[in-house]
Amino acid sequence: MQEFAGAVADGDEFMPGKSFNITGLCFPNENYMVNIEGRLKEIKKLVAEEKYFIINRARQYGKTTTLWALQQYLQPEFISVFLSFQKLSTTDFSDEYAFTAAFADIFVQAVRSKNVMGLDAANMAELKKAAEGRDSSTGLRKLFKILGNLCECSVRPLVLMIDEVDNASNNQVFLDFLAMLRGSYLDRKSLPAFQSVILAGVYDIKNLKLKIRPEEEHKYNSPWNIAAEFSIDMSFSAYDIAGMLKDYESDYRTGMNIEKVADCIYEYTSGYPYLVSAICKLIDERLMRHKDFEENSSSAWSEAGVKEAVRILLKEPNTLSDDMIKKLADYPELNLMLKEILFSGKNFSFNPYNYAVNMGKMLGFIRESNDSVAVANRIFEMQLYNYFLSEEMTKSITYESALQERNQFVENENLNMDKVMQKFQEHYSEIYSGNDIRFLEENGRRLFLLYLKPIINGSGNYYVEARTRDMNRTDVVIDYRGRQYIVEMKIHRGEAYERKGIEQLAGYLTEYKLSKGYLLVFNFNKNKKAGMKTVQCGGKEILEVIV
Repeated sequence: MQEFAGAVADGDEFMPGKSFNITGLCFPNENYMVNIEGRLKEIKKLVAEEKYFIINRARQYGKTTTLWALQQYLQPEFISVFLSFQKLSTTDFSDEYAFTAAFADIFVQAVRSKNVMGLDAANMAELKKAAEGRDSSTGLRKLFKILGNLCECSVRPLVLMIDEVDNASNNQVFLDFLAMLRGSYLDRKSLPAFQSVILAGVYDIKNLKLKIRPEEEHKYNSPWNIAAEFSIDMSFSAYDIAGMLKDYESDYRTGMNIEKVADCIYEYTSGYPYLVSAICKLIDERLMRHKDFEENSSSAWSEAGVKEAVRILLKEPNTLSDDMIKKLADYPELNLMLKEILFSGKNFSFNPYNYAVNMGKMLGFIRESNDSVAVANRIFEMQLYNYFLSEEMTKSITYESALQERNQFVENENLNMDKVMQKFQEHYSEIYSGNDIRFLEENGRRLFLLYLKPIINGSGNYYVEARTRDMNRTDVVIDYRGRQYIVEMKIHRGEAYERKGIEQLAGYLTEYKLSKGYLLVFNFNKNKKAGMKTVQCGGKEILEVIV
């Protein structure tokens, strides 16, 4: 058993050890980390080829940590200076002279703090003079002349890395700065320039949406159209996660099945760096002390432990989910597209020129799957379901009904899924049977999830199996206190189609190693026979509910 998370024994004393980090930079000697050397090698190749590019990834995707590690990795072939525009204020972008002084200041600070060697002292003195405001005539043109001289006199090729560039994106001075970098790039064969410029941020500055004055319309600009494509995968594979867990296991010897745990974490996160670290951190710092796991540390580092960590992650506020909710309010087109994917099973072609698709990909909400739009990972999907359903909870008869009846659905801490299905069928028939078909086709599955939500809330989660979600069929996998239940929701399209659904469900039950499943059929025929019946298929028991 682990007595203190993040500590390792050293004789009779406990010395501070590594921890899982979800805030700010990660350091190999302080934090459990995925090995990113392969990514660094690919980025170094772009630098060697004199490419200018942007690392454009969603929030908390490891951009800053990657740049920090890259600065070390580029030595000794290159000299790299790593800046962050997060250190600049709005006033610093008020005009080019204010920006030049602020830029020179953070450049000088970065060189000093990192003890960067090999830069020409005379040109550094010029930058320091500009930073201190002693030369008010230093605008962008003079700044770039100094930077060009610095590049020319540098003992090795000079690389400029700037993090958080989108902090300045809605600003004319920043556009002018990018234009000057672009000019330097185009003239680099005849005039000294940076070997490579790497910008990092969430938003794609190749297509900036700029509003210079309040009365003007937004307009697009392309000051960074010289950027090389950056297609390096920064997500973590199951193999990457397993490598990090091996490092942890060598310290604590929990006895976990590393590959199995890594696969489970990947299934929920699709390798989103923040989510991977957040799950590991919850297991290490909270579940290892929890009464359900403290007698056996390998039970915390297990599929059950991962699911419990996911439940906690979805239940408690965090910076990533907070930002997600804000972005849904900022981009209503994206909000609508996600709702239609999740609740109606609508298919959207993955077209990056579609505004909602482009924003969703840039913000990390979605990914491409077989040329179609898919939610980026299972945790995001569960988070979105929870959020969208919460918008309706206070006004939903379905939610209120389940809330009042929820105590009857749990027996000896086990979910009585048969009763859940029975009561939903009764509720649906009583409340919604008279509604028009269009309403029911669009909202049937939403109503079931609204009914399910208060019943499992606090003790379980559910997710929709992405490979089965379409306009006619959706599989819901419910995790409740270590047990799983599968409900297939299907719109009635005839007896043959229904039989096929039963066979498909039986196949999934085999895959999930379950003996019983549930088929919820939405039948909109006027002469339908609503009710419940049990059918057998392939050695599996299936409770079929027709509403």
